[in-house]
Amino acid sequence: MKAQLKKSIQALSLAAVVGLSGAAVTPPAHAALTVRVASGPYERGPAPTEASITAEKGPFAIEKIDVPQGSGTGFNKGTIYAPTDTSQGTFGAIAVSPGFVSPQAWIDWYGPRLASQGFVVMTLETNTLFDAPDARAEQLLAAVDYVATQSKVKDRVDPSRLAVMGHSMGGGGTLRAAQNRPSLKADIPLAPWHLDQGWQNVKVPTLIMGADNDFIAAPSLHAEPFYNNLTSAPEKAYLKLKNAGHMTFVAPNTTIAKYAIAWMKRFVDNDTRYEQFLCPAPKPDQNIAEYRDTCPTG
Repeated sequence: MKAQLKKSIQALSLAAVVGLSGAAVTPPAHAALTVRVASGPYERGPAPTEASITAEKGPFAIEKIDVPQGSGTGFNKGTIYAPTDTSQGTFGAIAVSPGFVSPQAWIDWYGPRLASQGFVVMTLETNTLFDAPDARAEQLLAAVDYVATQSKVKDRVDPSRLAVMGHSMGGGGTLRAAQNRPSLKADIPLAPWHLDQGWQNVKVPTLIMGADNDFIAAPSLHAEPFYNNLTSAPEKAYLKLKNAGHMTFVAPNTTIAKYAIAWMKRFVDNDTRYEQFLCPAPKPDQNIAEYRDTCPTG
């Protein structure tokens, strides 16, 4: 086990060195939304289309708020992306963790991408670059609690609709966070890495994403057995990207964004308008190598 951990950490370190460096994106303002009467209490925004869910910017104008170190307890610092339009009610909140030896900048793109679709999102800078998955789990939960109860935008957040996601060891932390807090509405581990494979106690709707050419968190050793062991999750899905590697998740990607948005909308907002993208299950194509699911139900 120690040899496996050492080998995996070395691989993760190598990926971090050669990986992409990202930069936070400041989204431009959008036109005001047309007010509509939603058929469900948590629907936010217009009815989705293939074009809207794959767009780089969703229908909500958003703002970017720095969260300096010391702003809250249990996490280091981060950035909040939040919709500015509150005419449709409060939003669900999502915390996102980077992976091993990875800075916040590498997962910043998830902030504006998700927030502009109608979520309050906080991307994290972990306590140290070397934090293990379980430490990242604690930070994810602390961060999403901060967003919902202490942040400058807490009045825009529904504290009963919280979710987490993360990459690599952040993905492993995502699973642990979901296991430790079954009240979460959704979790999305991205190329998750964890030595623990027993996730039978996770009771949160979980979408795991992997990559067919991932030599760091190989799907056959991580994502796939994790998915198979989610025997208590009310809904689950596994998407394996085609011609993709471990670091594919640190750069903007339409396929990743599409299914992350659909999953969060379906389970954080209970918005069944997004079920069309998840059920029937998408078929393999130029971007998807494999997709498994239990098919969300209305």
